[in-house]
Amino acid sequence: MIISIRPGALARACAALGCLVLAACSSGNDNLQRFIAQTGKQPGGYVKPLPAVPRYKTFTYADQAMRSPFVPSEGPGANLVRPDAGRPRQYLEQFPLDTLRMVGTLSTDGTLYGLVQTKDGIVHRVTIGNYMGQNDGRIVRITPTQIQLVEIVPNGLGGYMKRPAALGLSH
Repeated sequence: MIISIRPGALARACAALGCLVLAACSSGNDNLQRFIAQTGKQPGGYVKPLPAVPRYKTFTYADQAMRSPFVPSEGPGANLVRPDAGRPRQYLEQFPLDTLRMVGTLSTDGTLYGLVQTKDGIVHRVTIGNYMGQNDGRIVRITPTQIQLVEIVPNGLGGYMKRPAALGLSH
């Protein structure tokens, strides 16, 4: 069965269907119109006034000769503390300080030497001014029970600082 529709009849049917849909929706607006009318009859609420804006106090930075407050301070002499990159490395500088053990001292011709053992069991003789550990640790004092060093470590601000360290006699 074939249905034929005239060209204008389809447009009229769509228009009639659209009017029917719009007519069904218009009844919901009555409640909205009633609510708007009731709300408009009520008195308005009270709005607190805005607080007064305090007057801005200006500040003039007059100490241009001083350090800028926006540049991190490095303290006096901070630029002087740097590891010596041109210095030849000594054998015990390849080992972390916590893997080295002081096993004793040796005194020869009035000079006190420290005896340091590496993980492989080899004992090395060190004296004041020698370096050991991986942080440029320079030996500054040797006692019968301890080897004291000063290490140069990063300070976290792009520079370096000196830090004391020690290797105690192990039993």
